[in-house]
Amino acid sequence: MEHEFWHTRWHKGEIGFHEGTVNQYLYDHWPEFAKDSTETVFVPLCGKAHDMWWLHDRGHPVIGIELSEVACKDFFEEAQEKAKVHPGEPFTTFQHGELEILCGDFFQLVPDDLRHVRLVYDRAALIALPPEMRRDYVEHLTAVIPDGARMLLITLNYDNGEMKGPPFNVSDAEVFDLYQNDYEIRHILTQDLAPDSPFAKRKGLQKGATESIFYLKKN
Repeated sequence: MEHEFWHTRWHKGEIGFHEGTVNQYLYDHWPEFAKDSTETVFVPLCGKAHDMWWLHDRGHPVIGIELSEVACKDFFEEAQEKAKVHPGEPFTTFQHGELEILCGDFFQLVPDDLRHVRLVYDRAALIALPPEMRRDYVEHLTAVIPDGARMLLITLNYDNGEMKGPPFNVSDAEVFDLYQNDYEIRHILTQDLAPDSPFAKRKGLQKGATESIFYLKKN
């Protein structure tokens, strides 16, 4: 998937992957996952997820990374918040207090960009990528986040014949295959996606789609 694919989706408003509200699993599981921590959270391939405001409002400094400038601008405009924009290479930074989005290519990140990160929230990054890109994504993520960083990962699994991603289906077995060499993994929950959920209805998913939650810790 080339950059142009995502730029086109955002410019056309073809963003069915955008929830438009705080993710229920984040709301339900973050208190147990993060405890009373107010450590810095990294949100890869963040789009304009409302989840970042929720994390920010809980006292976390937040760093997102997003390829689309449209998404970065919309994130702040829709919240009626002003962002300071710092042009640069390889990222333009959109900043509001302790919430910032690096606008650019995830694969241009270096460890110094995320040196303060202790927590990672991935609801939409792994499942945004086709199978042939996922291992490169995980390897680069592992290379740039600090040792000991903890991750809340949410995945989606469905019958390949029912829809064309993104979001793509990622099985629980694939999560273990991708992460087990470098992370401690706890599989917290696998739950059926209700056929009447807004996402299922929008995508026409009927055949037992599931969502899974994992806690991971980088070794």
